[in-house]
Amino acid sequence: MKATRLLVIGSWVLGIFISGEAVSAESAAVNSGGMPPQSSLEETRLKMDKWIETQQIISKEGKDWQQGRNILNGRLELVKKEMATIEEKNKLAEASLAETGKKRSELLVETDQLKATGAQLAEMITGVEADIRRIYKQLPQPLQEKLQPLHQRIPADPAKTTVSTAERFQTVLGLLNELNKANNDISISYEVHNLANGKPSEVKVIYVGLAQAYYVSARGEAGIGRPAADGWIWEPLKTGSREILVAQEILQGKQTPAFVPLPVKIQ
Repeated sequence: MKATRLLVIGSWVLGIFISGEAVSAESAAVNSGGMPPQSSLEETRLKMDKWIETQQIISKEGKDWQQGRNILNGRLELVKKEMATIEEKNKLAEASLAETGKKRSELLVETDQLKATGAQLAEMITGVEADIRRIYKQLPQPLQEKLQPLHQRIPADPAKTTVSTAERFQTVLGLLNELNKANNDISISYEVHNLANGKPSEVKVIYVGLAQAYYVSARGEAGIGRPAADGWIWEPLKTGSREILVAQEILQGKQTPAFVPLPVKIQ
């Protein structure tokens, strides 16, 4: 006869089948009026306890492993997301770096162009400054005094000056504007000139632009002037004082405008 014993632990089901030989031995022992050996039953119980303990350990380790696996999978997903974010940022950084490099190249080209333009402008201004220094000596004394503050800003040596090209350009423009204005204007000033007798006397001078001038003294002595390389040259006039005086009074609004003939010397 075969006997079957079942042991249920958690989700585990343990079936223990006792072999026919063991049953026969037990039956023989019972039939003979005896009991199963005590050592055999104790040994079986100890083995069963060990087996149950082993299964419990295996079950616990399996649960711990599954829990650890889930934790690792979660961390792995988080790392994957972080890596994807970093890769996206790297792509954006690379694109930004490429755009920055492109703009830098464009700025370098523009800087070179500006330097070339600045060099050309500085060369042009140097030439204009030289012309203005030459023309300045030929200007009427009143105009020289008026333009002296601007004229002093012109560097003596353009190659060693610390004045910026922009400042030099503004100075040149200011001087040219004043020269152009004076050249298109008819003005009157009071000056001191040597008359025919060689004595200095105050005269009233009328400047016609920057090319011709006439003066007349209080005693009616007249003269004519024109620019030269080192300043104006003045010469007395034997006639024409009345016409010069009339022209001066017309300019001052003392007479009605009219045509006034004046002598002209063209060089």
